[in-house]
Amino acid sequence: MASEDRVPTEKTTPEDVSPNRGWRFWAIMTSMAVASLLAGLDATAVSTAMPSIIADLGASQGYMWIANSYLLTTTAFTPIFGQTANIFGRRAMTLLAISVFAIGSAIAGPAPNLGVLVVGRAVQGIGCAGINAMVEMVVCDLVPLRERGKFMGFIFAIYAISTTVGPLIGGAFSSYVTWRWIFYLNLPLAGLTLAMVVISLGALPKGSSMSTNSLKRVDFAGNALLVAAITSILIALTWGGGQQPWSSWRTILPLVLGLVGLPLFLLFETRVPEPTTPFRLFSNRTSLAGLWCAFVHNMLVFYILFVLPIYFQAVLRTSAFRSGVNILPTAAVCMPFTILSGGIMTKLGRYRPLLMVGFALFPIAIGLFTLLDQNSTTGYWAGIQIIGAVAIGVIIPVTLPTILTPLPESDVAVATATWAFMRGFGTIWGAAIPLAVFNSKTDALVAARLQGNETVNALLTNGGAYTLAAGGSLYSALDLDSNPALEAIVKGIYVDSLKLCWQVGLAFALFGVLLTFVAKEIPMRTELETEFGLVEESKKSDGDTEKQSASVSIS
Repeated sequence: MASEDRVPTEKTTPEDVSPNRGWRFWAIMTSMAVASLLAGLDATAVSTAMPSIIADLGASQGYMWIANSYLLTTTAFTPIFGQTANIFGRRAMTLLAISVFAIGSAIAGPAPNLGVLVVGRAVQGIGCAGINAMVEMVVCDLVPLRERGKFMGFIFAIYAISTTVGPLIGGAFSSYVTWRWIFYLNLPLAGLTLAMVVISLGALPKGSSMSTNSLKRVDFAGNALLVAAITSILIALTWGGGQQPWSSWRTILPLVLGLVGLPLFLLFETRVPEPTTPFRLFSNRTSLAGLWCAFVHNMLVFYILFVLPIYFQAVLRTSAFRSGVNILPTAAVCMPFTILSGGIMTKLGRYRPLLMVGFALFPIAIGLFTLLDQNSTTGYWAGIQIIGAVAIGVIIPVTLPTILTPLPESDVAVATATWAFMRGFGTIWGAAIPLAVFNSKTDALVAARLQGNETVNALLTNGGAYTLAAGGSLYSALDLDSNPALEAIVKGIYVDSLKLCWQVGLAFALFGVLLTFVAKEIPMRTELETEFGLVEESKKSDGDTEKQSASVSIS
């Protein structure tokens, strides 16, 4: 087990960490960037296409699982890719992940009903879990820790742009063609990515073949327990405050079972020869703080992406497509600051100052979001997004190095997968918590401000306010254009409900600030020691053989 007080044997300057790299290295980096783009676009594009999907396939409570099934499998299946990548190799698992993602897209595109679409989204989520984990794993295998910031900054920037532009693309397809093209577009993109990976990752060593002995090393029991726990939590968060009240045993029981299942999973992992999530990852305070920073960061990212469209569509009366356009300041600012943050981390060899700056900006942005109302100007809500986008961009490339610095290189795969799991878990809570707060507050305000108006009351309670706003049918369903007084009351309900959502988000942002004080600043390694790096050609007297570069020093 690595110590947090480890000191490198050599001191290097930033100029020492820039070796010459061949075309194979850059081919791999390019293919990983394209794979990241593929996963990011699909993650959020469906959100603005939801009204069209509901119109085509029919409205029901089950429509929530179009998004939730994707979140579930993306989160729950991420850790297994960390373990299996050590067994079967990076190349095989990357190809598998992209193929599974394409299969899910092929199922979802022509889906004749809601059930088939949910299945397709769940399969896509498994592929996305693998893509996200493998992209970061491959980068870690090729680049020493000190240098990873600038490469990850670029790849993370691509992912951040794609997730933010996704709603715009989804809105455009659903408005002008059909929502099915969101999934059809994935097929040629997946084909291109597969071709690039086949060509570029051929320079990486092969893992074990698919044999009985290899399969026995996979922690199937532990992963089944993890999937069950995450599923149980997501069921509770999906039902709570909408389909079922929070006080119902149907909400409480799965939530308790899921929350109990997570520590049981970690306990079970201590008894497995090759655990999916080794307990040692949580045994030092810096890695532990980094994992929770990743959770809070991704939670706040999706908190913003979840709450802002409701504000735009319900309070400012924009369309779903226009709502996607209004979030573009987040993408435009996030990208350069992600790249800049990664470069600064490489230059300074320090991650903690960037972590602290990023999390210091989050409470400022979310605190200002609490002041949004029907009279807020474009300059105000765009300006706040810029502050939030700087926070997002600065933190994106920093959390993984924070986790990896105290750990040995042998833990890169499982630590990266655990980091990706915490990010996915944060995404689930980033969508579920504001929805639960919004629904509960709306029910209370509707009961207090719309007494006697049973029709409107029924439409806005039990999750109806969110459904009408997200579906773009709020004003037509309530006929608000012909009743300005009612429109003012309804807008006030939305403003006050969203304000409480932001206030709860502010508490999590402040928690993130506290986490940055837990992490210690540890010198970042400038040597690369891995058995999964590029394969070098070396000629020997008895013929040409391949030798893996197991240890590379750039000092």
